[in-house]
Amino acid sequence: MNDRLPSAAVKAQRLARRGGRFVTEPRMVPEETAVALTYNGSTHAVMMATPADLEDFAVGFSLTEGFASTIEDIEDIGIVATGGGIDLQVRMRREVGEAIASRRRAMAGPAGCGLCGVESIEAALRPARPVRSGVHFASTDIVSAIAELSKRQPLNGQTGAAHAAGFHLPGAGIVLVREDVGRHNALDKLIGAMARSGIAASTGVIALTCRISVEMVQKAAAFGVPVIAAVSAPTALAVRTADAAGVTLAALVRGEEFELCTHFGRIDGGKAAHVA
Repeated sequence: MNDRLPSAAVKAQRLARRGGRFVTEPRMVPEETAVALTYNGSTHAVMMATPADLEDFAVGFSLTEGFASTIEDIEDIGIVATGGGIDLQVRMRREVGEAIASRRRAMAGPAGCGLCGVESIEAALRPARPVRSGVHFASTDIVSAIAELSKRQPLNGQTGAAHAAGFHLPGAGIVLVREDVGRHNALDKLIGAMARSGIAASTGVIALTCRISVEMVQKAAAFGVPVIAAVSAPTALAVRTADAAGVTLAALVRGEEFELCTHFGRIDGGKAAHVA
């Protein structure tokens, strides 16, 4: 790891109103850094992210955005601090790198956004990869996944400004958590950590501290995740995308209560649910 990389959180002074008057207090705030994803020497995306768990981020982003089919497609990851940002230099297998280069040449517009011109619209609306997991889960898995995730967020505990994504295994609880200022980044980091640890996505539940957008469904489905549980609600497009992909969405998980939006039968007792 490059010693010049910034910390995930830094101390900042603030003026806080306490007891009817203003006082100067220090506060920890999360760092937000421009992180470039460079594949075989060509930059394909620049994301604003928390500068932590960057290897996980590179692996997860590569898998969920289709740059890599498996972790074996990635030969090496270099982390370079440069120009106020960070360059994640991902070296892919030669055949994969050639395919990425062709994709890069076909893109309209400048590099950096990762999705440009007509391709950005097509990519944003792309169907999620079908998830064919026959694993069933108890309602308590949904409840405990979110409850435990709320206690496993050190960066958010320091700053109050970070999203988290965690992976829950029945009987084991939350086995991995990753945080970031960006919810998509937190999920990519979690998926990257799972891939590097050899954890099968089909065996558990991904828990999120944010709303469920279509991108979150697309990324989870790309890795074969059968259930997404979140404290907030999904968007309409996320529901349609998850339904078509075979992904179960459990939303608005608050204490013992939650709502199933798609593929109810994967949760024990869900088949009896009545949808008005």
